[in-house]
Amino acid sequence: MQLLPHIRPGRLPVQLFTRPLGAYGSDPFYLSGAEKEFNPMLNRRLGSQGFGGSVAAMTSFPPQRYHYFLVLDFEATCDKPQIHPQEIIEFPILKLNGRTMEIESTFHTYVQPVVHPQLTPFATELTGIIQEMVDNQPTLCQVLERVEEWMAKEGLLDPSVKSIFVTCGDWDLKLMLPGQCEYLGLQVADYFKQWINLKKAYSFAIGTWPKNGLLDMNKGLSLQHIGRPHSGIDDCRNIANIMKTLAHRGFIFKQTSRRI
Repeated sequence: MQLLPHIRPGRLPVQLFTRPLGAYGSDPFYLSGAEKEFNPMLNRRLGSQGFGGSVAAMTSFPPQRYHYFLVLDFEATCDKPQIHPQEIIEFPILKLNGRTMEIESTFHTYVQPVVHPQLTPFATELTGIIQEMVDNQPTLCQVLERVEEWMAKEGLLDPSVKSIFVTCGDWDLKLMLPGQCEYLGLQVADYFKQWINLKKAYSFAIGTWPKNGLLDMNKGLSLQHIGRPHSGIDDCRNIANIMKTLAHRGFIFKQTSRRI
């Protein structure tokens, strides 16, 4: 295989992207840049966290820049006209193994809104979340504490483990979470301040912007949509499936967005 040094890792030219699935795993081109993250010492250290084996043993996916992707998709209170402030009412995270692109763990909870505790009919129709699903649930402050505990349990706070959040758009971590935290006087953890916007990653890989988000990305990759649109946990599963498909075709994900 001839090396293509002029192509940056992460960007797939059309002629490469349309090659059969699994055609990129052993190409030297895809080992540049990311392979240093999977050195033998690190492989041994991460062996107990689902990263057994060596880079050479991985043939279906190119090495990614991150050990884990944390797929996140909020659902929030809403109405027409819009209510303010919006409040998160569903908080799901999928822990996606960066080597296998398989889901290893799930964090999922509904969240009790405190400013507008009663869900609007519009919100229920859009998200499928009914009042009983948020009543007596933890508040955002409590949920953020539980997220921290879950991340610690999963080894995601270990400085030697590289992980990053993934969202469909920038709204979740650029606007929704920091906006609600500011309103409530809560701190935003540093790990929420940089992320991968899947729309940008998809556009970078395919060359077209997914105007209709997950629906366009699933259609563009010939994937069937999983579950119900605007269900946070189902949207996370769709994001994970799209990521796995792109990775299978050789795409290397990198950070697209940050908030200072």
